Amino acid sequence: MEILIISGLSGGGKSKAASFLEDMGFYIVDNIPAGLIMKFAEFCAAGSNRYSRVALVYDVRTGESLDEFLDVLSALRAREYVCRLLFLEADVAAIIHRYKETRRLHPLLEGSGSLEEAVRREMVFMAPVRAQADVVINSSNYSTARLRGELLRLFGDSREAGEMIVSLVSFGFKHGLPMEADLVFDVRFMPNPFYIDSMRHKTGLDQEVRDYVLSFRETEQFLEKLRDLLRFVLPLYREEGKTMLVVAVGCTGGHHRSVAVTHALAGFIASLGYQVTENHRDMTRN
Repeated sequence: MEILIISGLSGGGKSKAASFLEDMGFYIVDNIPAGLIMKFAEFCAAGSNRYSRVALVYDVRTGESLDEFLDVLSALRAREYVCRLLFLEADVAAIIHRYKETRRLHPLLEGSGSLEEAVRREMVFMAPVRAQADVVINSSNYSTARLRGELLRLFGDSREAGEMIVSLVSFGFKHGLPMEADLVFDVRFMPNPFYIDSMRHKTGLDQEVRDYVLSFRETEQFLEKLRDLLRFVLPLYREEGKTMLVVAVGCTGGHHRSVAVTHALAGFIASLGYQVTENHRDMTRN
């Protein structure tokens, strides 16, 4: 059984981390008291596979002693469980900004002269827990997607960690843009096979049409530049934590040029090691 304890500073990102870990298959228990952690771990170990991956959010509040929690952590690590402690923190300025946005009260604000003082008090108070952490994440400059991506890298299984599916969609502008598209490329500047009688009723998946569309110098140059762009941006999207990137290629009707270019891109992106899906939305429409 895998037990991940999530702790850290108030405003450090514990709640977001817990929600992402839940999506990754962890069973989440929020704000569990230290005295119940061992009992809950024993309950999970005796239960079904539903509790094979458990994430417990431990939130220290004013006046609580850390000794009991640290003792429980030590006892868990001595058992047969895989037990890790994730500590989330952020810089003082970032935490203050987050509290101003949410208008929540910091748990140590009472008895402190200011929000900044409360944050700094908590940093000192939580130092012993941080020292025991297996993983420390400073989320000060993390977007939501980047935090998700980092958690996938650290705690996701081999299938989840770092994987991104690239969904390629060809379409016709006269039928509207694909609403789910992240990137849209317009290939209406390319010579149109529609005006050649022998190809009008064929599609970009037919060899004759593909050869025609890809034979022009402007098509070759466009694909060369587009490959360079995708080679550059795809790893950045993956690093940011994106799991599905939708790339749409459009021509007028969605029958010829966009289909041929999309099919060519699918092979290229697959050669980079990404999982690719290919969909020709308007290829059979009038």
